[in-house]
Amino acid sequence: MASLETLQSFVNTWECDENDHMNVQFYFSRFEEADRQFRLMSDFSEALVGARRVRHVRYHAELRAASPVTVNSYAAFDGPHMFCILHEMVEASTGQLAATAVDGYTPNPNAAKSLRQRFAGFEASVSEPAMPRSLPASPYSGKPTQDELLKNGAFITGRATVLPRHLDVSGRADDTFVLACISDASAHAWERTPMTTEWLDDNDFGRISVEQKLSWISPLTSGDMVAIVSTFTGVNGNSFNLRHHVFEQRTRRLAAVCDMVVMAMDLDKRTIVPLDKDITAAITALLG
Repeated sequence: MASLETLQSFVNTWECDENDHMNVQFYFSRFEEADRQFRLMSDFSEALVGARRVRHVRYHAELRAASPVTVNSYAAFDGPHMFCILHEMVEASTGQLAATAVDGYTPNPNAAKSLRQRFAGFEASVSEPAMPRSLPASPYSGKPTQDELLKNGAFITGRATVLPRHLDVSGRADDTFVLACISDASAHAWERTPMTTEWLDDNDFGRISVEQKLSWISPLTSGDMVAIVSTFTGVNGNSFNLRHHVFEQRTRRLAAVCDMVVMAMDLDKRTIVPLDKDITAAITALLG
């Protein structure tokens, strides 16, 4: 047995955004649930390998309302991290791969042999579609302050408060909370480019993400208030990169960082919109 079916789910209409497909926060919520189920089925815990350092998600196909969804999960030792848990999300009625998540861990190297033995029944090679493509695999390792970022051209794109409904079983804010904040914040970042809401509406285009990497730096708990500090980090062909820093506001500590690769999509043709030279130049001028 190489993988475990860790989720059977369904795309609800209320989980779909203005692009008429499931919003990124709910992809992450599905991966969170699949991970919890994998831990139970495989007897996996962070006591074996340490805390998850990064979750790297790639989006391969749209999930529309009323789509049945399954997730298969397995361990891998040949991925971009010393130890990985892979989650592969599939549109169940067609078998089409919709999204993948690579969860990266850094256990003690001396534990490699025992980990291989422990997960022999749930191990497989990392699938090519799951491998990081446009973002480096390594977790975010910078230590910027909020003030430093703002002085260097970054900008605040959102504020939120962690409420009890945002907590996971350990009492910490979950990935879904952060991705919901970032999904909203991204619209404010786009407003700084020529691809404003007015431009998108006039052309019947939408904003999409094709790859995201979430690195947790420190936990958030109920009552914590956060600000999202965003910056542009790259432009390449028809895509550009954003980095969102999540800062807890009482102490100004960095809690999480999400790097993402974004594009504009033609909502009628469901195809990627090319970036013309003027747009590329404008984004290049914004790079942090």
